[in-house]
Amino acid sequence: MKFNIQFLVIIFAFNTCFAQLPDGFVYVNDIVPDLDVELRYFTTNNFIGKPINGYKSNTLILTRDTANALKKVQAYLQTKNLCLKVFDGYRPQTAVNHFVKWARNLNDTLNKKQFYPSVKKRYLFNEGYIASKSGHSRGSTVDVTIIDGNTGIPLDMGSHFDFFGKQSWVNYSNITPKQKDNRQLLQEVMAKFGFRGYSKEWWHFTLRHEPFPKTYFSFPVE
Repeated sequence: MKFNIQFLVIIFAFNTCFAQLPDGFVYVNDIVPDLDVELRYFTTNNFIGKPINGYKSNTLILTRDTANALKKVQAYLQTKNLCLKVFDGYRPQTAVNHFVKWARNLNDTLNKKQFYPSVKKRYLFNEGYIASKSGHSRGSTVDVTIIDGNTGIPLDMGSHFDFFGKQSWVNYSNITPKQKDNRQLLQEVMAKFGFRGYSKEWWHFTLRHEPFPKTYFSFPVE
């Protein structure tokens, strides 16, 4: 009996390690092995200030079509001694639910000064910064920036990732010419390889003709 129990434990562990993603999804590292990935929702460095439900590792998952498009973006940027850095990709619905629950707790404003200093928390829904459904959960949306190919330092975009405010709007004018150029470069290269942006977040892009336009997934990031 002892042998049988140990055998079952080994089989369970084996199956867990090799659990398959839904059809059409890939681990992006298999497609773009040199991509810089820092999933902020796996860390405490985000607007909530703690790891987000559903993020169990710093593993970028996307639809295969999106990963292949990112590979083209990365190759293009590398000709200019630049690279992509990814802050988020596929996002489980459980993570979105975590955002919604947090947003409804108006007393939790731990990271307000850093991430939404000029927006009252009660208006994050109305102003489009938090939603009960996210394109990320369809697997073809990414949050990205550009980094220097030598140093790994991000280009100055005029605001940091997930800053909720007009400073993050793509066409915000009160930034330096260099910051505008950096934003324009990101918008242009992502559009060149099939992505459309979001006007209120310079870092947010969704693949045109995404394969699951009406399906929201909730398997964990692991």
